[in-house]
Amino acid sequence: MKLVIVGASLAGLRAAEAARKADADIQITLIGAEPHLPYDRPPLSKAFLDPGADVDGAPEPTHFRDEAYFAEHRIELRLGKPATELTGNQVLLGGDAVDYDRLIVATGCTPRTLPGAEELAGVHTLRTLDDAVAIRAALDAGSRTVVIGAGFIGSEIAAGAHKRGVPVTVLEALPVPLVRSVGEATGRAATDLHAKHGLDLRCGVTMDGLVSEGGRVAGVRLTDGEVVAADLVVIGIGVRPATEWLGTCGIALHDDGAILCDETLATSLPNVWAAGDVARFPHPLFDGVPLRLEHWTNAAEQGQLAARNAVNPAEAKPSAAVPYFWSDWYDSRIQFVGIPAAEEILVVAEEPFLALYRRGDRLTGTLAIDRPSEIMKYRRMIGNRTSWADALAFAGVG
Repeated sequence: MKLVIVGASLAGLRAAEAARKADADIQITLIGAEPHLPYDRPPLSKAFLDPGADVDGAPEPTHFRDEAYFAEHRIELRLGKPATELTGNQVLLGGDAVDYDRLIVATGCTPRTLPGAEELAGVHTLRTLDDAVAIRAALDAGSRTVVIGAGFIGSEIAAGAHKRGVPVTVLEALPVPLVRSVGEATGRAATDLHAKHGLDLRCGVTMDGLVSEGGRVAGVRLTDGEVVAADLVVIGIGVRPATEWLGTCGIALHDDGAILCDETLATSLPNVWAAGDVARFPHPLFDGVPLRLEHWTNAAEQGQLAARNAVNPAEAKPSAAVPYFWSDWYDSRIQFVGIPAAEEILVVAEEPFLALYRRGDRLTGTLAIDRPSEIMKYRRMIGNRTSWADALAFAGVG
């Protein structure tokens, strides 16, 4: 049997590792659009941009495995050529074709950008190692920085720039950042964290476009006519699933481009599974609520699960892990477990911050700032379907 995995980031790598562990004899091919060996992405917006992370030059990227590992475990690497089409039982890489018996799609997401941004020097998104190197170089040069979008990635970049003493302004269209991700109350806590460190965060503003001089970005024009000067603009306005290459194969996609899966991560096409940011699946722990998760832990867990299910579909298991993500701002860590969609969000404490999320009579989410010893307890509680009353008692509310 030949297993092909498209996407050589975390989900794809974990799929390859799990597949080899499950079956010593199958052929495994791992395809990646980037020329780099699989590397860890969270440090790109965290440690990689931290001014205290190194002395001479930028820190080295964190590769998960070296070339010797792939050779030893007989995992064929096809790097530097993105998949361009899925047809029959073949993945096309431009003019090359890779046959498969079973396929895992783990192509992740592509950052959204703004009209004209790709034509200007000094405008970046942050998704790849090459993106991080370019942003790091601009920060090293002391570039006046504007970050568009106060989500988790944008806020991490802004915090890193601010720690360097670089002039940085964050522009956010929503009146409160992160409302869609964690709700208004917890979004305000994130706003307070920026304010505590003196960041220039402007919420409820809309943009009219980028300003350029000689082919380089010079600023961002707001709809009220103000121009916020910038030598570096980082766009952090979300991502879209990287599934354009699947457009003609007939696979079922959601309106946002994500691959529709069942709870075992099987897609509508026979012998094809999906994992990580690109997959939308019904989560059994939350009564089948369809989720698409852009989390490091989810990519790792689903990559492993998709591989085990692909190797042995007769014993396929559901994707049922409790979602978890974290974000580092300044010297604080924001952590979230569960899902943010809630009927009630109760702020238990302001300092350090803790909020509980309720659906029906159950605890279904928890957000904490600088409470690292507690968050995994809440993750276990959510996995155990702990009642709201018991969660409140555990938090000391009553």
